[in-house]
Amino acid sequence: MECVCGQDYSAKAALDRLGQLEPVVLVASAGYRYGGKEHHRCDEIAELRAGLPTLVATVLVSDEAVAGTLNWAEVTADGDRSTISADEVGFDHPLWVLYSSGTTGLPKGIVHGHGGVLLEHLKAVGLQSDIGPDDTFLWYTSPSWMMWNFQVAGLLVGATIVCYAGSPSYPAPDALWGIASRVGATVLGTSPGYVLACAKAGAVPKREHDLSALRLVGVTGSALPPSSSIWLRDNVGAHIPVAAISGGTDVVSAFAGGARTVPVWPGELSAPYLGVSLEAWDEQGSPVHGEVGELVITRPMPSMPVGFWNDPDGTRYRAAYFDTYPGVWRHGDWITRTDHGSVIVHGRSDSTLNRHGIRMGSADIYQAVEQLPEIADALVIGAEQPDGGYWMPLFVVLVEGSTLTDDLTARIRTAIRTRTSPRHVPDDIITAPGIPRTRTGKKLEVPIKRLLQGADLTTVVDPSAVDIPSLLAWFAEFAELSAEGGSASGE
Repeated sequence: MECVCGQDYSAKAALDRLGQLEPVVLVASAGYRYGGKEHHRCDEIAELRAGLPTLVATVLVSDEAVAGTLNWAEVTADGDRSTISADEVGFDHPLWVLYSSGTTGLPKGIVHGHGGVLLEHLKAVGLQSDIGPDDTFLWYTSPSWMMWNFQVAGLLVGATIVCYAGSPSYPAPDALWGIASRVGATVLGTSPGYVLACAKAGAVPKREHDLSALRLVGVTGSALPPSSSIWLRDNVGAHIPVAAISGGTDVVSAFAGGARTVPVWPGELSAPYLGVSLEAWDEQGSPVHGEVGELVITRPMPSMPVGFWNDPDGTRYRAAYFDTYPGVWRHGDWITRTDHGSVIVHGRSDSTLNRHGIRMGSADIYQAVEQLPEIADALVIGAEQPDGGYWMPLFVVLVEGSTLTDDLTARIRTAIRTRTSPRHVPDDIITAPGIPRTRTGKKLEVPIKRLLQGADLTTVVDPSAVDIPSLLAWFAEFAELSAEGGSASGE
């Protein structure tokens, strides 16, 4: 059984995950390069080793010898591969442990079994994505994210997979497209945030790079706005379908996405994945079409977890997915099933904006706001107040050189009013230095909501699970000033 996490994790964050497993072998790299800078990690590796008393060996990828470790090059040199053997294990025998974001408390270890993952990935990669031996498969991802496992599954169908350990935006905003050109990628995966950044930078990948081998662009991590789908059509290639997908670490696969036999509708996921009994349910547990509902899976998927780590009776596992609708998997996303069979994702249902009795997903707000050229990022919160009121602030990160003028404020409000809902125009628009995310890129909507409702920072989020922990202090100070009737920044 194995578990991985990215090198950008602090030693504490890695220990929060790996320490639960009591591992016996640690494989690590002495450093990595990102954004043109070298990042040395030997001190963090030493701290990690000290916190893992069960280790019997550490294998280090390094050009230099480090005391107490084995060198990767020496360990793997001149191996007699003919002696490699495989042991038979049960269908549900643990294959790997993936972790939840761990924003509160220790991250949950999600245990997947050999057989279920093998079936799911052969289906999702080989059939749904139509990837095979002639493909070169590059999905820009971190080992901390389930898309790393999904890309590795390309090996199951004989594809060539490409791993890249640097920034997709260095030395230029369209660097990832340049890598795809150099390796002749046929399938390229990225995120909505990266697509939007390329659009705002004025990049035209099809003009600057040879993308003649590319036949599919995959996108996941958050909802892909229609405008970004159209940008891909116009600037990457009208003949290249965009397969937006949505799933999760929980099933290390997707629930819905693209397929070569189904049209692409901008802003929509073309169809449920093969063998996924996906529906949108209302609060009473009845299926709904053409309106927002909870994403549920009514029949088992092969790669649903075999359990959580250190949850011997399955109590936490059942509570996570099956408490709301007994016997039916509730994932925690808000979706719409359209009349033509596609799926629209509106964001997490636990961060729903419920204003004047009308519910709205945060993703719909972001799609309206983040396409404005002055907006680099945004976070919207709907916070119930002790007096029964409802406060809905919008935090925006501005691109360098922009300011939150009266004109920009008016255009933000107009964009939300006309493209999303007049009932969900924010009460306040505030400039923020950045938007905190989990290390897999999810915006911290629920923890920030709890801060704005008066919770203490130490109780709402574990800083080691956040990409830029220093941003939490800014939001905590803003919440405190707001409670006192002051203001941190913005309108």
